[in-house]
Amino acid sequence: MWHVDPTKQLTVGPATVDFVELASAAQALAAGELRGAIHLVNAYTLALADERAALAQALQSDAANLPDGTPLMWWAKRRGIAAAERVYGPDLMEATLDVGQALGTKHYFYGSTSEVLHSLQAAVERRWPSAVIVGVESPPFRELADDELAASVVRAAELGADVVWVGMGTPKQDLLVHRMAQLGDASFVAIGAAFDFIAGTKSQAPRWMMQLGVEWFYRLVTEPRRLWKRYLVYNVKFIRLLWRNRRATGPA
Repeated sequence: MWHVDPTKQLTVGPATVDFVELASAAQALAAGELRGAIHLVNAYTLALADERAALAQALQSDAANLPDGTPLMWWAKRRGIAAAERVYGPDLMEATLDVGQALGTKHYFYGSTSEVLHSLQAAVERRWPSAVIVGVESPPFRELADDELAASVVRAAELGADVVWVGMGTPKQDLLVHRMAQLGDASFVAIGAAFDFIAGTKSQAPRWMMQLGVEWFYRLVTEPRRLWKRYLVYNVKFIRLLWRNRRATGPA
């Protein structure tokens, strides 16, 4: 079953982040060893959780918080986790689809629009021909009542879904997987923009920009109206969170 070495966990503000290898996380998801609500956390997620109690509670109580952000990786290395690596959401989804082909892992895609889901399903079937997609669902763009969400979880369960990928943006997707995990027994992964990236409906930053920690600049330039506050306001809040965390725990 899923296990994280305590020496590779780091508390950052309201959440404990699990620094694990991408391959081991993908294997655990595909094999059904990592179940419940799984979050891909980055600077924005943690800064937002620092001011929103419901999000903080979800991160504190759910199955895993995986580090989807280069600044988090750098911080972990400064705090003594030398082998820390980023678990980038699209890479995790792709690796799980790949590993899951041999294991018969059943996938369910929840979120985004019908058009994106159609493109996503076509891309997955082309790149991973043995991957098993048991269902796709584009929910309404509003707060879902408990019975509506329960119906979706039951539908995924009846189709035999092992992994339910939820792509709706933070914090909405994180609060949803937290609720879903209380209603069903599967892996519910808050996967962010992975649907768009894998479907090809949005472009990803080049790898060199990710490695330098300036992916945020690429995304800000490509989607300024939607993302300006996330990067220009919450990046500063994240730096303050790290400073407060450092003062509380002492220098590395």
